[in-house]
Amino acid sequence: MLAFSGAGAARIDPPVGDADNRAFFKRGQSVFKNAKVFRLSAPFEWDQASLHERLSAQRFRPCGPLEVATIGWAPALGPTAEALAHAVNGCLLVAARRQERLLPGSVVSEAVAERVAEIEQSELREVSRRERTQLREALLTEMLPQAFTRSRLVRAYIDPQGGWAVVDASSDKVAEEVLSLLRKSLDSFPAKPLEASVPVSERLSAWVAGGQAGEGFELEDQCELRDPSDSRSVVRCRGMDLTVPEVKAHLDSGKRVVALGLTWQEHLSLVLDESLGLKRLRFADELVETAVDDAGEDELLRQEAELNIMTGQLRAVLAGIMQAFGVPPAAETGSGAGPQSGLPAGSVPEAPAGSSAAPVSPAQDPTSVS
Repeated sequence: MLAFSGAGAARIDPPVGDADNRAFFKRGQSVFKNAKVFRLSAPFEWDQASLHERLSAQRFRPCGPLEVATIGWAPALGPTAEALAHAVNGCLLVAARRQERLLPGSVVSEAVAERVAEIEQSELREVSRRERTQLREALLTEMLPQAFTRSRLVRAYIDPQGGWAVVDASSDKVAEEVLSLLRKSLDSFPAKPLEASVPVSERLSAWVAGGQAGEGFELEDQCELRDPSDSRSVVRCRGMDLTVPEVKAHLDSGKRVVALGLTWQEHLSLVLDESLGLKRLRFADELVETAVDDAGEDELLRQEAELNIMTGQLRAVLAGIMQAFGVPPAAETGSGAGPQSGLPAGSVPEAPAGSSAAPVSPAQDPTSVS
C-alpha cells in the first residue's frame, strides 16, 4: 500500500487570516489539493516579468468600510515574496486573494425587525414596505464597517507548454472567479473547461465494472454513483473493494459512476469527477520528502521543489486523462514562459502607485455573503 501526503479528506480552499497568512505556505502546503483544469484556446505569451506587471494593476487590497468583498492578486510564494507571478518548471504560478465581510442576512433582518418594532410602538403607525427597504439599507451602511472580514487565497498556474490553466479549487464558481480576474488583468484569457469526446461517467462506470482503470491508472477504494434519472439517488463508497457484487448491483440498476478514486503511476492519488475535475490530490510521500530534504531549510527552495513535483505530475496525469477521455489537444503554443523566464522573486518592479483590486459586486443581497 502506497503512502500519500495529507489526510484522507483534504481541506478545500483553506481560509487565510488577514494578520498572518504564512501558515498557508507551511511545509507540504505548496502543492494543490484540488485541480479545476481549463484548456487554453490560444498561445500564452506572457513571461514572469510581464505577467507580474499586468497583475500589479489588480493587486489585492482589503475591503473598504462599505465594501462587501474585494479580490486581487497576492504574492505567489507567500507574504515574504514580492512577485505576483512565479515561474517554475515551465509554468507560471499566481495567487488570487478574496476578502469578504461576514454579515449574515439573518443578523440584518433581526436588526430591521427591531427598528420597525420601535417605530411602530413609538409612532403608533405601520411601517411601509418602502420604509423597511430604506431602513435595511441604512442599517447595512451602519453595520458593514463593524463586520468581521474573512480572506481566502486561491492559487492557480498556467502551463503554456501543455496548454493548461489549473486552479486549486473544488468548485466551478471559485475557479471561474480566478479566471475572470485573469481576463480583467490581461484583457483576454481564452480558457475553457475540458471537453471529453466520450461520456465521462460511462467510461468511469466501465472501469469499475471491469475492475480495471485506463492505462497508467489504478482503481482505489472509493467512488460515487448516481442515478441519471434521479439526482437524489446517490451511493458513496469509501474504503471498500469496488469490484464487490454490491457495487456491480448498483451499476446494473442504472446508476453511473460520477466520481472515482484513482492512483496515477503510483505517484499521485486523486478523485476524478464527471467534469474531469481532480479532487483530494495526494502525492506519494517519497516524492515530496526527497525533494524537501534536498532543499534543506531554505523556504524558497522547498517550495520550488514541491511545485516542480506537483506541476510535473499533473502534467503527466492530464496527458493520461486526455488520452483516456479523448480531450482535444491545446492550441499551438507560442514561446510561453520557461523555467528561467522573468525576474526572480524579490527583484520585481513595484506596483504602480495607487493600484488596487476592484471591489466585488455580487448580484445577490450583500448580506447573504457565504
